[in-house]
Amino acid sequence: MNISDFLSEPVTSKDNPSVKLFRKLMTSKKERMQYKRFALEGSRLVFDALKSNAPVEKIFITLSALRKYGDHIKNIEGINIILISDDLGGKISDTGKTQGIFAECAFIDKTDKLDNLKKNGRYAVLYQLQDPGNAGMIIRTADALGLDGVIFSGSCDIYNPKVIRSTMGSIFRIPVYRDVPVDDVFIAMDNAGISTYAAVVDKNADDIKTVDFCNGGGIIIGNEGNGLPDEIVLKCRERITIKMNGNIDSLNAAMATGIIMWELMKFE
Repeated sequence: MNISDFLSEPVTSKDNPSVKLFRKLMTSKKERMQYKRFALEGSRLVFDALKSNAPVEKIFITLSALRKYGDHIKNIEGINIILISDDLGGKISDTGKTQGIFAECAFIDKTDKLDNLKKNGRYAVLYQLQDPGNAGMIIRTADALGLDGVIFSGSCDIYNPKVIRSTMGSIFRIPVYRDVPVDDVFIAMDNAGISTYAAVVDKNADDIKTVDFCNGGGIIIGNEGNGLPDEIVLKCRERITIKMNGNIDSLNAAMATGIIMWELMKFE
C-alpha cells in the first residue's frame, strides 16, 4: 500500500498533540481517568481490539510497521491513523522492543452494569489486589475458563499498560468491572442469587475440591501479601482454601485464583 494514503510525512516530534496525549495515557492513571481512554501497544492487542469492535479512536503506526501491517489497517474506517517515525515509535513505547503499532481506545469496563450480574453467575472479585501482572493474568484465565466476569474492588488500575498486556487481548472478551465499592459487590451478588466465597490461606477452611459450585459463585480474592481482611471474610457465605502438600503454605495470587476458578467452572 502507499504510505501517502496516511500522511505525506511521518510525525517525528514527541510534542505532537496526539502523541503527547498518548504518552500521558501510557504513563498516568490520572490522565486515563480524565480522558476515559487507555493506551494499547503491539499488534496482538491492537488487532484484538479491532476484531472485538472496541472503541478504538486512534492508531499510531511506524514506517517499518506500516510495511508489515499496512494491509491489515488499510480498509479501516472511522479511526484516525497517524504515521510516526521509527525513532518516535521507540520513544513512546512502554516495552523494551516495540512492534511499532499503538492505539488509543475509549474505556470498555462494565462498571455501570453491576446491577445486572448474571443470575447464579460465576465471577472473580479482586479485592485490593495490586500487582498488574497478576491482575492481567487473572482476566486472561477467567476468559479462557468462561467466567461471567471479573470485578475489581480497591485493586490496581485495569487500564495500566502492564495489566492490558498481561491479558493478551482477553480484556476485550470478558466483562470487567472497575473500581466497584466492596459493599456494592456484595449487594449485587445477593441480588443475583450468587453465593460469595472468601479465598483464604487457612487449613481449617473448606477444601476447594469439596465445595459445591452448582449454583455459581463469587470468589473473593485478596491482596497478594495480606489476603482478605476479617471484615470481608465474615461477609462471605463460606471460607475456601487450596489444601497444599509438603512445606508449601501459599501460591502466587494469579496461580491460586486460576486453580479456584477452574474448580468453580467444573460445575457449570
